[in-house]
Amino acid sequence: MSDSTAVIIVIVAIVVVAAIVAALLMRTRGRERQARQANELRTQAAAQSTEIETVQREAAARQAAADQAAEEAQLAEARAEESRRKLLQTEASQEDTLREADRLDPEVDPSSPDYEPGSVTPPRRQA
Repeated sequence: MSDSTAVIIVIVAIVVVAAIVAALLMRTRGRERQARQANELRTQAAAQSTEIETVQREAAARQAAADQAAEEAQLAEARAEESRRKLLQTEASQEDTLREADRLDPEVDPSSPDYEPGSVTPPRRQA
C-alpha cells in the first residue's frame, strides 16, 4: 500500500469518525433540548393546577346554585299547581251556587238547551 493510499484511508477514517462524533453531539443536543421542552411543559401544567382548582370550585358553586334554583322552581311550580287547583275548586263552587240560584229562580229554565249557569243578571239591590 502506498503512502498516498494510507493518507487517504486515514483522512476518510478521520472524516467518518468526525461525522459520527458530530451526529452523536447533535443527537445529544436534540435530546437535551427535548428534555428542556418537556420540563417547560411540566412547569406550565403545574401552573395550571391552581387554575383547575379555581375552576373546579367555581363549577361546583354554580352547580350548587343551579340545584338550589331548580329546587326553588320545583317548589314554585307546586305552589302554582295548588293555586290552579284552588281556582278550579272556587270556580266549581261558584258554578254550583249559580246553578242552585237558577234552579230556585222561577224565571230560569235550567233544562233549556241554551242554558248557562249564571246567565241571568241578578237584580240590583236598592239602598
